Amino acid sequence: MVKIKAVTPHGSAACAGVHGGDELLAINGHKINDVLDYRFYLTDTAVRLSLRRGSEEYAVRFTKGEYDDIGLEFETPLMDKKHICANRCVFCFIDQMPKGMRESLYFKDDDDRLSFLHGNYVTLTNLKDADIERLITMHISPVNVSVHTTNPALRVKMMKNKRAGEVLSYLGRLADAGIALCTQIVLCKGLNDGAELDRSMRDLAAYSPSLRSCAIVPVGLTKHREKLYPLELFTPEESAGVIEQVTKFGDECLKKYGTRLFYCSDEFYVRAGLPLPSEDYYEDYSQIENGVGMLTSMRAEFDFELDYLDEYLPDFHAPRVVSIATGAAAFDHISSLCKALEARVDGLTVHVYRIVNHFFGESVTVAGLLTGKDVSEQLADKALGDELLFPAVMLRADGDVFLDDMTPDELSRKLGNVPVRASKSDGAEFVKLVLGIHA
Repeated sequence: MVKIKAVTPHGSAACAGVHGGDELLAINGHKINDVLDYRFYLTDTAVRLSLRRGSEEYAVRFTKGEYDDIGLEFETPLMDKKHICANRCVFCFIDQMPKGMRESLYFKDDDDRLSFLHGNYVTLTNLKDADIERLITMHISPVNVSVHTTNPALRVKMMKNKRAGEVLSYLGRLADAGIALCTQIVLCKGLNDGAELDRSMRDLAAYSPSLRSCAIVPVGLTKHREKLYPLELFTPEESAGVIEQVTKFGDECLKKYGTRLFYCSDEFYVRAGLPLPSEDYYEDYSQIENGVGMLTSMRAEFDFELDYLDEYLPDFHAPRVVSIATGAAAFDHISSLCKALEARVDGLTVHVYRIVNHFFGESVTVAGLLTGKDVSEQLADKALGDELLFPAVMLRADGDVFLDDMTPDELSRKLGNVPVRASKSDGAEFVKLVLGIHA
């Protein structure tokens, strides 16, 4: 049972007499608890809604297209509360954040609905047998799973949840039902690396073809780790060793399954000081949202756009001086793109600034964890030119504030009212923004 917040005028539900404030009980006799139930049972073309208004229950009937929206709005996208993470992982990034930030940044979700709707990763520890059966019945696919290790005892140790090992059996049930699995391993030095990583890759590869891919990403460590499990960063040499290990196993999978399945995130290559693989290596970029192949993809898009540069030049107004703020991890990459663009465009000057993360610690090098304060303080005495660009990942999903709640407008004022603009990690958009073509 869920409460209807509003009804879209002239929609199927409104025309059938449904009102805002009514409670939705069932669709075609199936109880509705959340958005998965709602979307699955609403695909029928002949619909019977069971509802309650006050103390009275009533029903309406109508027909619709298979995927037509019927015009009901609910209090939340999930139609109930998000599922809170029940784990206490030794590598949890949220546990490494300082106090005093906005409350939403401390919320740990572990919700299978968000895995399907938004690509979030889940650990499966919040799920029971009935939940797995529902996913199978509805054929919710893919399911994104944070595996970390396939060693049950080690998974319990790393996640500090007594169910963490036993729920690994759910992977086999989902795979047997034809549910696609996208997985990730947060690699922690001395815990799930080395022989344990080999074991995890072997075990996961056995789920092919249901296993679509697995991203291996290095643990992120901030300077706020008082009284937390002792973890260390991978050295450049150790990072190179992880890349060699994963690449070798991926090569074997490529021969056996026609896909390499396992990929290291870009951050491992940056730490190791090794060149990034080519586009072909990443196949369909199945783990790009996990930072796997993101830099390679951006470079390929950028190079492609350079072939059409002459089409943009009539809209370019020289001279133009633009500045770019980015994290240490992407600094060399962004700098190389800008040098290539400067060489092709007369009258263009680009300054790329490496922003050190003082807020979380210098070991945190990704742009998405930079604060407005670090940007403003480190660029306060810099010549920024006509405009300052920064990666859009520095802002929350709504695009309105940095991690420390500073707005882009506030950043602009602190930097002498220079115009500031967020840029997505898209090579084509990057070229246009650097040239000052915003339309």
